[in-house]
Amino acid sequence: MYKHDLLIIGAGLAGLRAAVEGVRQGLNVAVITKVHPVRSHSNAAQGGINAALTDRGDDWKDHALATIKGSDYLADQDAVEVMCKEAGEALIELENMGVIFSRDDDGKLGTRAFGGQKKARTYFVGAITGSALLHVLYEQSIKYDLHIYEEWFVTKLIKDEGRISGAIAFDIKTGQMELISAKAVVLATGGAGRVFEPSTNALICTGDGLSLAMQAGAPLMDTEMIQYHPTTLSGSGILISEAARGDGAYLINSEGERFMENYAPDYMELASRDVVSRAEQTEIDEGRGVDGCVFLDLRHLGKQFIEERLGYLQEVALEFRGIDLSESPIPIKPGMHYIMGGIKTDLNGATNIPGLYAAGECANVSVHGANRLGANSLLDTIVFGRRSAVSSVEYIKSIQDLTPDERLLSREKSRIQSIIDRPKGMRSSELRLKMATSMTKGIGVWRNAESIENTSQIMKNIRGQLSNVYVENKGKIFNTDLVSFLELEFMIDVAESICQGASARLESRGAHFRTDITSRNDLEWLKHTIVELSDQGMNTKTSDVTITEWQPTERIY
Repeated sequence: MYKHDLLIIGAGLAGLRAAVEGVRQGLNVAVITKVHPVRSHSNAAQGGINAALTDRGDDWKDHALATIKGSDYLADQDAVEVMCKEAGEALIELENMGVIFSRDDDGKLGTRAFGGQKKARTYFVGAITGSALLHVLYEQSIKYDLHIYEEWFVTKLIKDEGRISGAIAFDIKTGQMELISAKAVVLATGGAGRVFEPSTNALICTGDGLSLAMQAGAPLMDTEMIQYHPTTLSGSGILISEAARGDGAYLINSEGERFMENYAPDYMELASRDVVSRAEQTEIDEGRGVDGCVFLDLRHLGKQFIEERLGYLQEVALEFRGIDLSESPIPIKPGMHYIMGGIKTDLNGATNIPGLYAAGECANVSVHGANRLGANSLLDTIVFGRRSAVSSVEYIKSIQDLTPDERLLSREKSRIQSIIDRPKGMRSSELRLKMATSMTKGIGVWRNAESIENTSQIMKNIRGQLSNVYVENKGKIFNTDLVSFLELEFMIDVAESICQGASARLESRGAHFRTDITSRNDLEWLKHTIVELSDQGMNTKTSDVTITEWQPTERIY
């Protein structure tokens, strides 16, 4: 048995920021991750991180209002206040750690505009901001000699006497399964993009943390709120960063028309992501697209500007489509990108289960509500990754150590072996593809009662077939066939919770747009959906949204 004060599951920005803070606070901290830390999906974040710096004449309240409006008033305003107030300090701390942010001609930190905000408050490192932040935090983890279980897969959280006391995981490199004891656990496992297909998310984004939390008794909140990013590359689903539109790119249809003028005349291409995605889909559906796409046009920006500010996007366009962005527009369409919902937490990342915390995309402290503003995701990971670790310190110091029952490990070993020993049947890849394409079709940019119910039934049918899936590889070393099946089990939990939330919410709000109920209903549905797992299956209820200063108004861009 391995033993730590604090175990962090996930080594992206939220996980590493929590880990660094935990070590600074004097804890024995370990991070467990199924990939090398800098292969975490935070590495793929491109555009930047938001902060209202006062020396620029900016105000955190303006940032907060933009975030709340962007959320279609579903975000908890006390949480948004915390994030926006702490943003400036968090940004400067990152720079002090060694993040080399892009600068303007005067040598000051440079900014670019991002959607849903009138003020340019997005700080960036070219179009590789997430990668730059992640590498610096990984350097910090090395500096603090952080213990990292690299390429390990967590199968179960340990709950003892009503509180979390560790996790069971196996080393993917050897197949050896171990019990890891911890006084507290922070889930920082990222999103659930591979519940959908296509997705901008990495193959590792399979919703593991959401399912682990639910199985341990923690509720999920607002999982129906799935963000479709407006600009994903046709044919591959690769993200084309909002930085392009922030730096002046246009969206045009097959007729060469800059169509956002018809949908968001004030903000144009920089309206909120849900608004832009629906506008694009409308253009496509009404016949003003080409092969299911519209176009992103950067030609007017010039080659030098593109290569200096958006060099990574130029590389992607050339490599995957053979297109020089300075010469031709590039075909794009909405693609699944982010889950606003997640594990319900308080302002300090704590769940309803003692000893269990969550931060980053897998968590829902409710700063994104029904639609996340671009460049608020990196800020979320940094602010609430730190806060979750700080909160865990007081808890860890207040409790007596628990020694988990070793029989739990034996039972989990037996369960995994029984999966490996199954006779020949169907492959997990078959069900994963069916699940993901069905979710995109039924819980897409548009959805309605019929599509939600059909998708829900498909997910139930897939769950019923899990016992027929076999693992062809019977070995222990790097058994990715086994990992794929265990991820599928996690993803089905998440998929069903998404269907539950979508079915329950009888309105259109933010990313949840129902063609059968097209209006927002604040009277009945200014509420969070809460999905819990019980012996009878998944139950759905609602909870109130926290309003502090900003009353809901009509959302116009």
